[in-house]
Amino acid sequence: MTRLVIVESPTKAKTIRGFLPKGYQVEASMGHVRDLPESASEIPKDLKGKDWARLGVNTQSNFEPLYIVPSSKRKVVNELKDALKDAEELILATDEDREGESIGWHLVQVLKPKVPVRRMVFHEITREAIQDALKHQRGINEELVRAQEARRILDRLVGYTVSPLLWKKIAPGLSAGRVQSVAVRLIVNREEERRAFVSGQYWDLKAILSPLADLKVRFEATLQSVGGTRVATSKDFDETTGKITKGKKVLQLDEKSAVALKDRLINAAWRVSEVSERTQIRKPAPPFTTSTLQQEANRKLRMTSRRTMDVAQNLYEHGYITYMRTDSVNLSSEAISAARRAVESRYGKEYLNPTARRYATTSKSAQEAHEAIRPAGTQMRTADELRLSGQEAALYDMIWKRTIATQMADAQLTLVTAAIRVEDAEFQATGKRIDFPGYFRAYVEGSDDPDAALEDQEVILPPLKEGDPLKCRQLDPIGHETQPPNRYTEASLIQTLEREGVGRPSTYATIIGTIQDRGYVSKVSNQLVPTFTAMAVNRLLEKHFPDLVDTQFTARMEQSLDDIADGEVDSLKYLRGFYQGDKGLETQVDQKTQSIDPREIYALELDDKDLRARVRIGRFGPYLENQVSEADDPIRVSLPPDLAPAELVPTTARKLLEQKSEGPESLGIDPKSGEPVYVLSGRYGPYVQLGSAESNGGKPKRASLLRGMKPEQLTLDTALALLSLPRPLGFHPQTMTLIEAGVGRFGPFIKNGSEFRSLTASDNVLTVTLDRALELLSQPKGNRAAPAAPIREVGAHPTDGQPITLMSGRFGPYVKHGAINATLPKGTNPARLTLEDAVKLIAAKQAQPPSKRPARRAKSAVAAAKKTTTSKATKTTKARKPATKSARKGKKKAS
Repeated sequence: MTRLVIVESPTKAKTIRGFLPKGYQVEASMGHVRDLPESASEIPKDLKGKDWARLGVNTQSNFEPLYIVPSSKRKVVNELKDALKDAEELILATDEDREGESIGWHLVQVLKPKVPVRRMVFHEITREAIQDALKHQRGINEELVRAQEARRILDRLVGYTVSPLLWKKIAPGLSAGRVQSVAVRLIVNREEERRAFVSGQYWDLKAILSPLADLKVRFEATLQSVGGTRVATSKDFDETTGKITKGKKVLQLDEKSAVALKDRLINAAWRVSEVSERTQIRKPAPPFTTSTLQQEANRKLRMTSRRTMDVAQNLYEHGYITYMRTDSVNLSSEAISAARRAVESRYGKEYLNPTARRYATTSKSAQEAHEAIRPAGTQMRTADELRLSGQEAALYDMIWKRTIATQMADAQLTLVTAAIRVEDAEFQATGKRIDFPGYFRAYVEGSDDPDAALEDQEVILPPLKEGDPLKCRQLDPIGHETQPPNRYTEASLIQTLEREGVGRPSTYATIIGTIQDRGYVSKVSNQLVPTFTAMAVNRLLEKHFPDLVDTQFTARMEQSLDDIADGEVDSLKYLRGFYQGDKGLETQVDQKTQSIDPREIYALELDDKDLRARVRIGRFGPYLENQVSEADDPIRVSLPPDLAPAELVPTTARKLLEQKSEGPESLGIDPKSGEPVYVLSGRYGPYVQLGSAESNGGKPKRASLLRGMKPEQLTLDTALALLSLPRPLGFHPQTMTLIEAGVGRFGPFIKNGSEFRSLTASDNVLTVTLDRALELLSQPKGNRAAPAAPIREVGAHPTDGQPITLMSGRFGPYVKHGAINATLPKGTNPARLTLEDAVKLIAAKQAQPPSKRPARRAKSAVAAAKKTTTSKATKTTKARKPATKSARKGKKKAS
C-alpha cells in the first residue's frame, strides 16, 4: 500500500517526488478537475430544460452550484481513481491559497476516497519544506473553500447575467465581469481625460555655466524666477483649458519674451547667491509580493503580468522560488539569515545592515503565515548557479537581488542646491552625490543594471560657495508643452487596482489578459489603450449599473469575500443580498433589458459647430455617425482599426466624413483606364482602389498595401503597381510558360503554372526580376527551407509522458502530441499557453469525431464513387434531414 499525493501539475509532481520517502506516489490533477459548465453542451441532459442551468448556479435553491467534470478531465479523474484504489491515505498537496484549497476539496468530492484524507501545505518546494509539511498535516479548511466558491459563483452571476444584456444592446460576443469591468473603466476614464486635455505652452531658459576659478568645468542651471515672480511650469496649467490655473501668480513666458530675456541676461554678471546641502537616507523596498513582482517585471523586463506569473509558476514548481501568489512582505528568520550571509560574502560586511531588517504587511487581507516571494531554500543561489536562462533567469535574478537588498545597509546621498543670481532673475542648479551606495549596489527599482543606475543617479556639481562669480557659456530659450495624463501600463494599472482594493493580486494577470483578449484594450508601446467598444460598454454600465464599475463598491465586495474566508460573513446571505430582491442584480438586469434604448448607447460624442457626431458599435466594428439635424440623413463612416479614441478629434472626424460624402481624394488618374486611383481604409486596413464602385458595377479592382507601406506616403506609381498584381515577369526558358509575381493569402509569391515559391523578406514583389524568379523556381520545394522547428516544448503529457510541443503552422500556431495536432483558439497568445491549456486542447481534439472531409483521391475515383451511389441512399439521406429538424423542434418544445 502507498500514500497517494496529488498536486496540480506534472512539473510540481516531479519536483516533490524527489523529496518524499519511499511509499509515496505523486500524481497531478492538471488543475481543477471540475467546475461550472462553460457551455450548454456540458450541461447534463436531465438539467438542460432548467432555466437556471444556463447560469450553472441554482439561484432558487440556496445558490447551489452545478459542478461538472469536463470531458478533457475525465481521463485524469479515472487515472486518479485507479491510483487511489491501492492507497492507504490520500494527501492533498495543492497550493496553499484559496484556489489550491478549492482544488483539494473538489478532488475529494470527485474521487470519494474511503481512506483518510489529509492536507499538506508548503510555501516552497525544498526538501526541508516538504519534510516539515509531512509532519504538520491538517484537514481541508472549509471556510477557505466556501470563500472561493462564493467568489466563483459571484463572478458567474455577474458575467452570465450582464453579458447577454450587452449582446442585445451593443454587439454580440461582449462580456462583463466583476473585476474586469472596473479595470476597463479605469482605462476608459484615463482616455476620457486625455480627450478633454488641452495643451498649454510655456518657455524658460537653460544656462551652461562655469566657475571663473575653473573654466574647464561646466554645469547646467534652469530659470526659476524673474523679478521675484516664479516662472510657470507644467504643474501651473489647467488641463481642461490649457491656461494658467486661476489664482496662481506665476510668470508665463512665451518665445518672444524668453528670447528677449536671454539677450538681456547672457552678458550680465552671474554669481552664486546661496548653496545648501542636505543628507538623504534611502531604505530598500520590501521583498516582492505578487503585485509588486508583476509591476517591476513590466517596468524592468517588459514582461506582461500573465507572462510574469507563468515564469514565476515554473520557477516555483521547480523549487527555485517560494510560492508566487502572496500579498505578504514577511520573510522567515531562515530566509533573513540566508540573505545576510549572502550579503556579507558577496559585498562585504560594510554593506550589511547592522540589524536584521523585517517588513510588516499593511494590507488587512494579507496572511502573515505566508512569505514574500524569494529564492527558495537557505543557500540563496544565483541564476548562474541554478543554470537558468532567458526570462526565467531574468525574473529569478530580479527576485534574488530584491531579497538580498532587504538586508543591505541604507544608501546615503547628499543633495546640493545652488541658487544663482543674474540681475533680477534667479536660476537654480541641483546636484546629487552618493556618499555610500548601500543596497544600491545590488538593486535599484526600475533599473536593470545597478552599477549603471548609480552613475545615472549622480549629478556632480563643482565646489561652489556664496558669492562665487560665474561665466555664462550658453543660454538657450526652451519651449515646452504640457502633456496629457499618461495612459495606464500594466504596472500602473496593477498599482491602482491594488491601491483601490479592487480584485486580488493573484487575479491581476488574468484580468489584464482577459480585457485584451476580449477586444476591450490593445497594447501599444506598453500602454493600455481602450477600444471604442470598451468606451461603449463602459458608458452603458456607468449609466445603468454604476455599482458594478465603482471601485469602492468592488473593494467592499472584495472585503466581504475576505470576511467569508475568515468566517465573519455567511456566504449564502451575502449572495442573496447581491443577486435577489428588488435591488438585486437579477431584477436590475430584467428591468434594464426592457428600458434601455440601444440608440442611446454610443462610445463617445463630438459636438463642435457643424459636427454632431457619435461613435457607435456596429456589426463590423466602430463607425462614426454624423447628423447635424433631424431633417438631415445621417452620414456614417467606418473608423480605422488603429485609431485610439483620444485621437478622434473634430478635425479627424470631419476629414473622415468628408471622404465619405464627397468621396476620397484621388492619387491621380490611371493612364490605361482613365479612372482615378484612391487610397481607402477598410475593415482590414488601408488599400488602393481603381475607380468607384458605381462605375465598376459595384466591384472595383482593389489591392491591399504591402507590409510597411503607409497610406500617406503612397504615390500613384506604387498604387498602380499594386493594382497590376499579379505581375507578369516573362516566360520560363524551358517550358515557355508564364511566370508571375503576386500576393496571396500567405504573402508575396512567384508562380509558374502549378509551381509556387514564396518570396523572401529581402525580395520586393513589385520589383522582383525574371532572373530572381528563375533562381527561386530552381530550388526544389523540399529544400526551399528547413522544416519548421517547434516554438517550444510545453511539457510532458500526464498520461504517457510524451512531449507536447507548440508549433507554428500554415494556419497559425498549434500544439502537437504524437500524431494529434490541435489548433490554438483564436485570440490565444502562444507565449501564454500553459501545459494545462495544451492538455485540454489535445483532449478536445481526441474527443472530436473523425473529419467528414473526404481523403484526396483521383478525380476518376471520385466520379466512380458518385456513380455507385444509389438513388435509394440519396433518398434516405434527404429523408433524414427533415426528421432531424422535427426532432430538434420537439426537444425545444419539451424544454
